[in-house]
Amino acid sequence: MTSKKVKIKVKKRKINFRKIFLAIIIIILITFLMSYYLHLPVKNIYVTGNNILSDKEIISICELDNYPPYVNTFFNNIKEKLLKNDYIKNVYIKRKMPNKIYIEIEEYKPLAIYNDKLILSSKKIVDNTYNIDYVPYIVNNIDNICDSFISYFSKINDEVLLKISHIEYVPNEVDSERFLLYMVDSNYVYITLTKIDKINKYNSIVNELDNKKGIIYLDSGDYVEIKG
Repeated sequence: MTSKKVKIKVKKRKINFRKIFLAIIIIILITFLMSYYLHLPVKNIYVTGNNILSDKEIISICELDNYPPYVNTFFNNIKEKLLKNDYIKNVYIKRKMPNKIYIEIEEYKPLAIYNDKLILSSKKIVDNTYNIDYVPYIVNNIDNICDSFISYFSKINDEVLLKISHIEYVPNEVDSERFLLYMVDSNYVYITLTKIDKINKYNSIVNELDNKKGIIYLDSGDYVEIKG
């Protein structure tokens, strides 16, 4: 018995040039878009929270003043550069499309001018680079109590701090942390560091004086001696 030969038909597959062409176009477009995105410069930089440093100075510290490629702006690098500045406490950065960067600055609080230098809430005493003159002046030596002074005076509200013109360290036999505050409205306030929170009620105390001036004792007794 003779076996029959089976014929195998080989089906030739046609090359789909249309699909290949479409794939090449898509690859070219993706490559172009990636290249465009990688070279896309920072378009807008928004700086908030800063009162001492200017927007321009902050942008310059970040080395963003030449508006580099957007993808090359690394947050850690920006934050590290800004935190080297004595006046900057913290930095918060957000990146938003299209190519926008938001930088929120938290500055240390200026507390007083001492020996022509500026005391900050960070406990640093720095050069008064920005000529800040709205904080009180310390008129005598507080070297032996400076750290405590900074810790407590950082608790004073900004509104009240602006009303203090000069600060004098006036310890006595009973209280080694006693200060005399010269207020811009011509009142005087005696205060001890451990009771510094009381000065935040200064506006309420003054309202009760009925436009009279006096010496306000908040170090002990909490009473007012009206000036004649």
